[in-house]
Amino acid sequence: MSSSPQILQAQGLFGESRQLPDVVHCETIAARSSLHDWELAPHRHGRLHQVLLLQSGAGLAHLEGQSQPLGDLSVINVAPGDVHAFRFEPGTQGFVVTLADEMMELLLAGAGELRLLLGQSFVGRDDGAVAALMPQVWAEFNGLGAARALVLRGLCATLLGLVARAASRLGLARAEAVKPALLSQFEALLEQHFRAHWGVADYARALSVSPTHLSRIVRSATGEPASALIEARLMREARRSLAYTHLRVATIAYGLGFADPAHFSRVFTRALGVSPRGFRQRLADRT
Repeated sequence: MSSSPQILQAQGLFGESRQLPDVVHCETIAARSSLHDWELAPHRHGRLHQVLLLQSGAGLAHLEGQSQPLGDLSVINVAPGDVHAFRFEPGTQGFVVTLADEMMELLLAGAGELRLLLGQSFVGRDDGAVAALMPQVWAEFNGLGAARALVLRGLCATLLGLVARAASRLGLARAEAVKPALLSQFEALLEQHFRAHWGVADYARALSVSPTHLSRIVRSATGEPASALIEARLMREARRSLAYTHLRVATIAYGLGFADPAHFSRVFTRALGVSPRGFRQRLADRT
């Protein structure tokens, strides 16, 4: 890899899609990396969390500019927004699990300390527990058994707990201290005002900084402009309401501050590539 590679958004990598209607995505390392000569260029996922396990083989992980060797039973935690790249030895075996941000929120509700711990990328070593669990996630993901979604949520909650244990064994500290203060303040305001459809200028005014400065800090920390995070927060709430409530689409639209349900449907479709009703139907088809 060159010293200054181009960072890609890598849409489609390891099952990334703009809507991710399933509980989780799971695939083998070989399925994707073998198509790219076992080398994946630097990229980042703005709203996806990934966990990789090497069952056998070797390679090199590049996480936020730091290179770390990979071997049997390596566990890699890739936090949303972190730049990462991989080079695997041909024939390396393992799994990749990808979780969308709304699923992470559901699984880690009330577990703030763990969310902070898992919010940093690292390479750890499995004690055998993750290696035993990953094939179950793989089998359930590819199956159509009864209560599939419920079982997948339980397996993924256990997976995140085991990854957090791997982080603890490394002695990793909470990631909160490394987050820019302005970003934390922006995120807090975003939670308060996203339904009011504040723009970047509104948040910048409330934070007493210029819109340009706010966007620069947010992009540096997350890889995306502030405007993208604003829309993502609104659409995440929309996805959660569609997935976890039986509210009518119009009711969801009004609850999110849209004066016109048709406008909400247009915004949702543009952002996710599927209509609100289509998104809900996909979820129903996978349950």
